Amino acid sequence: MRLRRGMLAATTGLLLAVTGCTSFSESSGGSDASSSAASSTPAEPEAAPITWQDCDAEITDLVAGTPGSERDLAFECGRTEVPIDHDEPDGATLPLFLVRAKLAGQTDRIGSLLVNPGGPGGSGADAAIGLALSMPEDVLRRFDLVGFDPRGVGLSTAVECIPAELKDRSTAAEPRPTTQAQLDEVLALADEAADACADEYGDALGTFNTVDTARDMDLLREALGDEQLSYLGYSYGTTLGSTYAELFPQNVRALVLDAVVDPDADPQEKAESQAAGLEASFDAFAGNCTGLVSGCPLGGEPRRFLDELLAQAAGAPIPSARPGETRTATPGVIMTAVLAALYDTASWPQLSQSLAAARNGDAAGVFSLADSYTGRLEDGSYTNLTDANLAINCADTPEDETFSEEEVLQLAQDWSARYPLFGAGSAAGLYTCSTWEAPRTPLPERDAEGSAPILVVGNTGDPVTPLPGAEDMAEDLTAGSLLVWQGQGHTAYPKTDCISAAVNAYLIDLTVPQDGLTCPA
Repeated sequence: MRLRRGMLAATTGLLLAVTGCTSFSESSGGSDASSSAASSTPAEPEAAPITWQDCDAEITDLVAGTPGSERDLAFECGRTEVPIDHDEPDGATLPLFLVRAKLAGQTDRIGSLLVNPGGPGGSGADAAIGLALSMPEDVLRRFDLVGFDPRGVGLSTAVECIPAELKDRSTAAEPRPTTQAQLDEVLALADEAADACADEYGDALGTFNTVDTARDMDLLREALGDEQLSYLGYSYGTTLGSTYAELFPQNVRALVLDAVVDPDADPQEKAESQAAGLEASFDAFAGNCTGLVSGCPLGGEPRRFLDELLAQAAGAPIPSARPGETRTATPGVIMTAVLAALYDTASWPQLSQSLAAARNGDAAGVFSLADSYTGRLEDGSYTNLTDANLAINCADTPEDETFSEEEVLQLAQDWSARYPLFGAGSAAGLYTCSTWEAPRTPLPERDAEGSAPILVVGNTGDPVTPLPGAEDMAEDLTAGSLLVWQGQGHTAYPKTDCISAAVNAYLIDLTVPQDGLTCPA
């Protein structure tokens, strides 16, 4: 099940008593907190206890009527504290928010399975709820499922520095900037966001980085009472999980890294690979649509249909029939909707129907998809998904990894010819951290020497993290083993019986599948 991003963050009235609603400035004592440098021998402060409260009734109400809600689950919400700077374990702290799900009738409990949905900026608390409703019960019978909002995310001292109206303008901006004027507009928005975050937080922005989040995870492992970590990470969660394994290889019990961000590719290679993956995924969507017995709502040429719709929206942005909606859909909104739907084949029917409706003058479906991707809520406010994504990605990026406007324009024009839908936008994204003003904590190289075997999962039709990323990660890790799914969409587990059986056996019995095992679609 795919829950709306920021579900818990949008229900703060239910959870204020648990989270304490502490601001970052209060947590840090008003000081400028900077991140600690990556190290193979991180400091090991003592874990603070987790304060748990029963929030079963509130979460049960939130998920009522969704697939899996009939399961006999019990939910708890928790709060703990971690050092802002792990090299100063007695210094200021910040709170982390957790959700724990337990299936009734657990037997032979192994421990906790910690989960991260990716992003960065995705809520681990939301992920724990969604996975509790959808993942195989064989796993839930052996593990408590635990998700936490990483530092700076959701209900864990959220980074909030980009105004809602700026997020609206960024989504609506030209998605395929190939002229100087178009690129100037897009890059000016990136500069505006960077300035807003620097003004709000200063050097404290550097606190929200993957290395320190991995150190937080080890404290959570200890506080949960687990001798070693069992972990399931998707997308960016594979970066977080592999960083944990590098820093704490001796504490790894089982790590599943699904939909891997390539650890070896440089930013330009990653951006081009993603553009190519998204183009291929759109073609797969188009082929699926035109193959429908009932007929494709987009006609016989979905790519041509989309090009014509983008031209229509550029000339006259398309209104929505949703009551109270005042926005009109620009090409940027439409392409954000397309991007959102390509993550999951279950969204393909919604995408085709929404594009067809937009062509006929109603962009309500397009806005629904786009808003699910950006974290925009019904009242026009946003979760902090975008803020956290920007802060964490830039904190992880070395200061010398910058791209000039001239370089970006050249790449946008080159890639637009090769990847017409997604090339120019991918090129523009390379500029994002070039003007970011905050301390950096670059990711370490990750071979996790000395760890237990780590299961790396990739999928041949992943539009966002193409299969070569998983292949590189499995090769880099001293004890990595690759599992491949010949399917479409972002992430693989638990979408098919073959993948589920292999991952379940690994998590429960530590049985590692044959390296390179391939599961059919």
